[in-house]
Amino acid sequence: MSELVTGEAVALELRPARLPSRALAVLLDLAVAVAVYVAVTVALMVATASLDVAAQTALSIATFVLVLVGGPIAVETLSHGRSLGKMACGLRVVRDDGGPIRFRHSLVRGLIGVIEILMTLGVIACVASLVSARGRRLGDVFAGTLVVRERVPFSSAGFMPPPPPWLAGRFSGLDLSAVPDDLWLAVRQYLARMGQLDPRVGWEMAERLAADVAARTGAPVPREVPPPAYLAAVLQERQAREARRAFGGASAEGRAAGPVPVAPAPSARPAVPTTPPPVPTDPPAAPSPTPSPGGGLEVPRDVPSDRRPGTGFVPPA
Repeated sequence: MSELVTGEAVALELRPARLPSRALAVLLDLAVAVAVYVAVTVALMVATASLDVAAQTALSIATFVLVLVGGPIAVETLSHGRSLGKMACGLRVVRDDGGPIRFRHSLVRGLIGVIEILMTLGVIACVASLVSARGRRLGDVFAGTLVVRERVPFSSAGFMPPPPPWLAGRFSGLDLSAVPDDLWLAVRQYLARMGQLDPRVGWEMAERLAADVAARTGAPVPREVPPPAYLAAVLQERQAREARRAFGGASAEGRAAGPVPVAPAPSARPAVPTTPPPVPTDPPAAPSPTPSPGGGLEVPRDVPSDRRPGTGFVPPA
């Protein structure tokens, strides 16, 4: 893989095309271009048989330039770096920053390709591609382009096999809290690359990892369970617990497994009064006016200053 940095400072990992695939793509493009050139040349010879030699020579040169030089340039420009040969081989021409090419890139590649591919039968292009770290010919160097592979072969390095069905839920009672994260990472890496290891070496690694996991959980590995299957089942159980904790199962488990609240001791409770609260009595009656020594009526004390009689209401204590 080759790391390219875009204009936005984003690193792209692309796989450059090597000499065999590029040579095959060039041969296919040349075969198509030569077939078109021969067909156009024959048609022009028939159509211009009455012209003189100079005119026929000029038309031959123009046909050569248009078909063998202008044709590939136009095709790469319109298809954004995918000629017929490159489409068949799964290749594409991109800029150094990973972006699509434009007319000027195709023009430089096509003009220099006439010298290093057509005139030298591809010798200069092969030598330059072998010397370059990313398989670039001179046209790519001057144009600032790179030929990359679009169809990358599928790799099963990141695929982890599931545990056998008969082990589903068997290790649900294990205590996995003591297993460190680096050990889980080692288990994941082993299961992802198990198919690429030597059978004997892979079995020894599985036994060692299974022993480490069993020592942290406190439960030995069952005799009838192979170490790889044990690791896959334990890892699946951990992932299932993490999923339940992440998607709402943690709250229910926490309520079920949390501590039960204990009522305080009787001595710690506040004392409750034993005597009933006093019952409110009826408000006292309003004082009646009494005769004054001067012969009139004495106004009660709760009568307002505007001579209006009081209501006799006394707010409770």
